[in-house]
Amino acid sequence: MAFIIASACIGEKSGDCVETCPVDAIHEGDDQFYIDPDLCIDCGACEAVCPVSAIFQEDFLPEEEHEYIEKNRAFFQK
Repeated sequence: MAFIIASACIGEKSGDCVETCPVDAIHEGDDQFYIDPDLCIDCGACEAVCPVSAIFQEDFLPEEEHEYIEKNRAFFQK
């Protein structure tokens, strides 16, 4: 999984990331957006445009946000 959208997206959902993603890997959930790990090409375009800095490369996700790794996986296992 290349990128993760974390807690800052909840309630924000501005959608800049969706418009920027060249492979349509970002999908809207009930409370936030999620990045499909099978589609993401690790380009970083979404991270650069997020107005609330909610997008991180998985390796750089802050420790307190690690629950969003599983939340993202669960979203795409439905």
